[in-house]
Amino acid sequence: MNNKEQFKSWVLSNLTEKSGAGPAYITSIEWLSDRFYEHNKISKKSIFEIEDIDLITKLHTEVKKIQRDKDSIIYNKNAPSYGERYFYSASLSKYKEFLQFKNNGSIVERTKKKVVFNNEKFNINSFNENILESGLVFSETLISRFAASLLTKPFVLLTGLSGSGKTKIAQSFVKWICEDESQYKIIPIGADWTNREPLLGYPNGLDSLEYISPDSGALNLIIEASNNTDKPYFLILDEMNLSHVERYFADFLSVMESDDKINLYSGASRKDLDGNAIPNEIFWSKNLFIIGTVNIDETTYMFSPKVLDRANTIEFRVNETNIRSFFDLPSKIDLSVLESKGASMAKNFLEISQDNLIEKDDENSEILVKFFNELKKVGAEFGYRTAVEMLLLIKKLNTISDISKNESVDIAVMQKLLPKLHGSRSKVSKVLDALILLCLKDGQTFSIAKIDEVLAENIKYPIAFEKLVRMYKNALDNGFTSYAEA
Repeated sequence: MNNKEQFKSWVLSNLTEKSGAGPAYITSIEWLSDRFYEHNKISKKSIFEIEDIDLITKLHTEVKKIQRDKDSIIYNKNAPSYGERYFYSASLSKYKEFLQFKNNGSIVERTKKKVVFNNEKFNINSFNENILESGLVFSETLISRFAASLLTKPFVLLTGLSGSGKTKIAQSFVKWICEDESQYKIIPIGADWTNREPLLGYPNGLDSLEYISPDSGALNLIIEASNNTDKPYFLILDEMNLSHVERYFADFLSVMESDDKINLYSGASRKDLDGNAIPNEIFWSKNLFIIGTVNIDETTYMFSPKVLDRANTIEFRVNETNIRSFFDLPSKIDLSVLESKGASMAKNFLEISQDNLIEKDDENSEILVKFFNELKKVGAEFGYRTAVEMLLLIKKLNTISDISKNESVDIAVMQKLLPKLHGSRSKVSKVLDALILLCLKDGQTFSIAKIDEVLAENIKYPIAFEKLVRMYKNALDNGFTSYAEA
């Protein structure tokens, strides 16, 4: 059995039946073999003939840099999705893993070993590649934004189109970085939540020694996180705005900005119905991350500035490239293939999250002051907290990815400044004009009537620009606009 057949058997035995990544790996390596051989990158006609792990590592590093470049030697105009969805780099990573495994035993039978979680450097590219096996489609930039937002502040809101992957990206990341399911909870928010009891429970008024813990498991997770500060823990609050967030989440919003504790009860110590001791107060430990998903329709509530000011808000959109990429390589979603793949990076992930030293950057400061001055005209200016968090977000983006300086400012503006912007057409139209101009390169002019004439190369901050244009059009069509869109 040659390497190709051995690799095929090994891959299929290491993926679940639901995953469609196996055939895509074979196709990717065959395409890369042709392109690399033609350009004298390899001496053999097929990568499957190569067993030099160092060479495969070198090719993998190069492919990561060029796979989405339409001018690169490996770009396939007839199947662009392989590059867009990182199958080229993922296939080489998987082939390298196969070669390493081959040197240590059977290559056909899947062996189950006890997983040992070493302390590795957090690598977002590893998550990019692993997520392919699950069948999910997310851009590299979106994944970097999500991870950097968590590293900046442990409260992230995911909003946007229903069914665009808000809950799935949260689920996939926590499965990937956690050792087991005890480190996370996915909690669907009820439409009748009017207080904190669904998250924190309440003391039994008829028994002074008993505490009623919530069925959601949130309280137990919070306590567990405070007792194991060397591991990350995650609360995913699904459909977070089905109830008024300010009511059931008020205690969390309060302690988020301070090191205060949340009081659960007073008096004698209490235990829950399972006999577990419940402390009389809890705190938001630095290893606890809360992710909220948000949909906008007639059944939901809008967030107040108090909530938006305390979170990084990421909007999910699906464009033509995304949907074409999915239809080119449709596959079933299977998150089980991600389980604990990044657990060895969890400790470093926490270390990065706790590095909150801000470095002075005069250029960024000048840019953000310009946005401040325009937002101030409609009462949407930002305070010191937002300023600090924008600078931290830029720093974390630059730490975990190779995003450019302009891209990082673009993301910071989109996630921290624009969510609070809303108002009537008469109130915001002039400010939207000014903000859109700030998103263009110097010397450009703008008119909403000539939006189609704006060239991509003249846009300095494309993510914020696109959002502001949509908000402007909503203001013209509806007489009112806001960041949130149905």
